[in-house]
Amino acid sequence: MEAACESRVAASRAGFLSRWKRRLPYIIAYGVLGITTLPIILMYLWLFLNSFSTQMKYGIVPTDFTLENWRFLWTNVETAGGSVLPNIWKATWNSLMFSGLLTVLEVSIGVMAGYALSRMNFPGRQSLLKLTLILHAFPSIALLIAVFFILNFLGLYDSLYGVILAKTALQIPMTAWIIKGFFDDVPWDLEWAGMIDGCSRFKVWYTIVIPMVKPGIAAVSIFSFLAGWSEFLLLYSFVISDENITLATYLQKLLNDPNLINYGLLSSVSLFYMIPVLIFFIFTQKSLMQVAIGGGKRV
Repeated sequence: MEAACESRVAASRAGFLSRWKRRLPYIIAYGVLGITTLPIILMYLWLFLNSFSTQMKYGIVPTDFTLENWRFLWTNVETAGGSVLPNIWKATWNSLMFSGLLTVLEVSIGVMAGYALSRMNFPGRQSLLKLTLILHAFPSIALLIAVFFILNFLGLYDSLYGVILAKTALQIPMTAWIIKGFFDDVPWDLEWAGMIDGCSRFKVWYTIVIPMVKPGIAAVSIFSFLAGWSEFLLLYSFVISDENITLATYLQKLLNDPNLINYGLLSSVSLFYMIPVLIFFIFTQKSLMQVAIGGGKRV
C-alpha cells in the first residue's frame, strides 16, 4: 500500500516537472515580452490620464478630473505662448485628404510597377530591384534640398499636393517591391489561358491577376495610409500656412516653446491624433499580416 502511494506521488511529481518544463519557455517569453512592453504601456497610460487632469502627482497619479484639455474640439485654443492654434477639424480633414490621395497614387502606380517587375524580363531588371532597396534605405532628410527646389520650381511649395507628389515618389519603390512578391505567386498558366481565350494583356491583368492579389493590395494600401497619416518631416519642411496644416504639424505647434508647453493639451491632442489609427488598425490588422507571407519573396 505504501509502495503504491509512493509511486503515485512520484508520478505526480514527474508529471508536474514535465508540465513545468514544457511551460517554462512560454513563461520566459511572456516575461521578457511583458518587461519590454511595460514602459510603452506606461507611456500611453500617462498620456491618457494626463489628458483628463491639470496636474499629475508622482508623475502618473492625476490629482483631479477635467475636460478643459479637450476644448480644442469645439474652439480654437490658445497656447501658453499666446498664439492661437488653427481649427482642429481643418487639420483633421487635411490629414485625411493627404493620406487618402497618397494611398490612391502610391498603390495605383506601385501595383503597375510591381506587375512589370514580376512579369517582364528587361535588361537591368535585377540591378533595378537591388537599387530599389538600396535607395529606400536612405532617409528622406537627405533629399530635402532637392525636393525643395523641385517643388519651388513647380509652384507647389506650401501646398499639400506638392508634398503628396514628393511622398509618393519616395514610397513607390518599396510598394512596388512588396506587391511584386504577391504577383510572383500568381501562376503564369492563368494568364496564358486568358490570352488564349482572346483576352488582351490588360484585361487578363485586370480581371484575373488583380483579384488574386487583393490581400497584397489591401496590405500596401494600409501601410501607405498610415505612412501618410504619420508623415511629419516633409509637411513641416514644405508647408508653412495654417490653411494647409495637418494633425502632425498641429502637434508641433504645441511644442514651439519647451518652457511653455501645456502637457494636458498636448496629451489630449496626441490621443485625438492616435484614435483614427487605432480604429483603422483594429479593422485591418488581418490584411497587414498578408505582407509577411506574400511580399518580397524572390527576385
